[in-house]
Amino acid sequence: MTPDRLRAALRGVPDQRWLDAALRRVATEPAAVARLFPAAARRCGRGPLPDPPGWTVDEAARVLLLTALPADHAATTAETLYRHGDAAEKRAVLRALPLLPIGAACVPLLHDAIRTNDTRLVAAALGPYARHLEQAAWRQAVLKCVFTGVPLAVVDDLGGRADGELAAMLAALAAERHAAGRTMPADATDLLDRLGAGSDLTTAREA
Repeated sequence: MTPDRLRAALRGVPDQRWLDAALRRVATEPAAVARLFPAAARRCGRGPLPDPPGWTVDEAARVLLLTALPADHAATTAETLYRHGDAAEKRAVLRALPLLPIGAACVPLLHDAIRTNDTRLVAAALGPYARHLEQAAWRQAVLKCVFTGVPLAVVDDLGGRADGELAAMLAALAAERHAAGRTMPADATDLLDRLGAGSDLTTAREA
């Protein structure tokens, strides 16, 4: 995802003038984002965007506001907006993180989101910015997706990061569910197969 793609997707929002002015304002007056960020839903709308899929209008507008900030304000502003925001605002911050010049400064926000019971926040936390998560924390987050029904398709670079230890964790969960008469989500079973642990799961099913 890029800011240019989000800008193109937001052409024709109900109040385009407001959005354009808000983007210019936060670039020169970063403190204004505290008022403009929450207002984005009311001024731009809350409906889904056809492209990019999975995004809403207010989410895209809020991400653009964050990308318009001066670089030296990005990390602290993102953290403040996340800590004080509602669920929709938190999700927008999480989706903005990979587009901001902040390095790993906002990793604590990922840890917070993954601890919540809001599956939308968990999913948003596992986007491209999750490359900054340590492997152990990332594995636990993937396992939480399986527990809570978050599709593994939301996990960025799943194929590149999934390793033998994750396979062992998933296989243990599969065995526990089999013993309890419960099944694993199809995407988790497919991942186990790709990681070479599918034979153990098949054996457990046949036992």
